[in-house]
Amino acid sequence: MRSLMIMTGCAMLLWTGDGRADGPGEAPLRGIVNHALDVARMQSLAMAATLNSRPGLLPRTLGKDGVLVTCAPDWWTSGFVPGVLWYLYEDTKDTAIASLARAFSARVESQKYVTGHHDVGFMIFCSFGNGYRLTHDPAYREVIRTAATSLSTRFDPRVGAIRSWGPSPSTNKWQYPVIIDNMMNLELLEWTAKEFGLPALDRLARTHANTTMRHHFRADLSTYHVVSYDTLTGLPEQKQTHQGYSDGSMWARGQAWGLYGYTMMFRETGDTAYLHRAEGMADLIIHHPHFPADGIPYWDFDAPGIPDELRDASAGAIMCSALLELSRFTDPQRGAAYRGVAETQLRTLASPAYLAGEGTNGNFILRHGVGHKPGNSEVDVPLTYADYYFVEALIRYKAWMGTGAQR
Repeated sequence: MRSLMIMTGCAMLLWTGDGRADGPGEAPLRGIVNHALDVARMQSLAMAATLNSRPGLLPRTLGKDGVLVTCAPDWWTSGFVPGVLWYLYEDTKDTAIASLARAFSARVESQKYVTGHHDVGFMIFCSFGNGYRLTHDPAYREVIRTAATSLSTRFDPRVGAIRSWGPSPSTNKWQYPVIIDNMMNLELLEWTAKEFGLPALDRLARTHANTTMRHHFRADLSTYHVVSYDTLTGLPEQKQTHQGYSDGSMWARGQAWGLYGYTMMFRETGDTAYLHRAEGMADLIIHHPHFPADGIPYWDFDAPGIPDELRDASAGAIMCSALLELSRFTDPQRGAAYRGVAETQLRTLASPAYLAGEGTNGNFILRHGVGHKPGNSEVDVPLTYADYYFVEALIRYKAWMGTGAQR
């Protein structure tokens, strides 16, 4: 079996060629991944039991008092818990989990008609997209198509992008806001374009990705959070980092959304411009002087209190899943480096520092997410999107790195 010593932005690892990057004295990653999935399953079953008697609600986070905070289906994170359940069904083939995944996906279905914001991709594709991939239920296929049509109504050809927020009183400070998170919703459009033979949706998604590539990035390939466009000229009129430390700072989750989004767009289109953008973003992250050795980023790479700033498990989980996928597309040397970093992130997130003990953490899977620190909202708490992308990364690792499905 081929072995390769690689230096990553985190540490030196021994890549053994079969999906395990085990340093001296480290437990095999295969066992760590399976243990983390077992914890995810137990926590998710307990969470579902808690909400079975509360129809129409989904988990969101924990309040400062440790009490579960729920959300209605119209909150942007509503699709993540159904998506986690679908991934756990994929791993276990347990039909009882599939039944729960169906029941919690059904709570979100009404959002297929949403045209008031861009998050319909998160809501519907994480839930019904995974559900269709695993069951081929024709009703799910139609839900996805309806959601893609709804999302496409937010595209303005003068701007060349899908509007993220508003118009609403809370977003009136921007004419036409587009956030880097919106890259994630393009997968809904690309899948629907292929599945139904609708090339207009592919063109729309590519145009949005290209507009974002032109205007969202600084010279070093760090990204702004929000770019607002002038609705008459179609050109940027404001560039801000709304949820980061400052407008010029490198907000960690924004970097993660961009990395994941352009990796996905390369997978869907084969356009190497997207691959190169993803590689550039990945290299900036893993070689950044403020990227911690354990792979879980500070909530903002430029936050002034580093190394005493909060880490963001959600950004780490999204980065991890994206790096695992990107490692399959890039050249072998880069791919080995990206895998090494992702494996370090898996080890860290699956450690007691982040992985919840059974029955703790409000039955969420990961601890220490940071939602919107400048707004003092959801700071150092569990977040459903952290759980979703962590479980996705675990499933991807097992599927792609040769660890197999055996438990």
